[in-house]
Amino acid sequence: MLIVLSGLPGTGKSTIADGISHARRIPVFSVDPIESAILDAGIPASFETGLAAYLVARILAEQRLAVGLTVVIDAVNSMDQARDMWRKLATKYAVDLRIIECVVSDEQVHRTRVANRVRGLALAEPRWDDVERRRLEWTPWPERHLTLDAVEESGANLARALDYVE
Repeated sequence: MLIVLSGLPGTGKSTIADGISHARRIPVFSVDPIESAILDAGIPASFETGLAAYLVARILAEQRLAVGLTVVIDAVNSMDQARDMWRKLATKYAVDLRIIECVVSDEQVHRTRVANRVRGLALAEPRWDDVERRRLEWTPWPERHLTLDAVEESGANLARALDYVE
């Protein structure tokens, strides 16, 4: 199975991805820490470093899917170009594609989450205007998917996610 977490920055994707990983012993490939490592190597931040992080996540996921393992992807996945990577992998390895979209229905809660994020990555934390810009490029997932709202209790959201991937 290929489990894809998707959502704007600050919506709780990594929390759910890590919870699924811990509960089911499934590897997570998270784009932000991968891009952070690219930046740590001295490569300046750019569109290309973000793209490279997605491509690294894709090849790591592909290697695990090729040997029959389930994988979790943790990335914004706002546009079809990114999403098509996961669709193609699921098709290539004939695995179920399970999409979990994370949202925050209360704008003030979302703003606070974004403002208070400190992950210790070389990657700069997004500001609210970055989130708004990403929102403008967002396209709806046409596939069946689970939507989790970070306003809800995180344990309940994780339980819903685990039920969905079963």
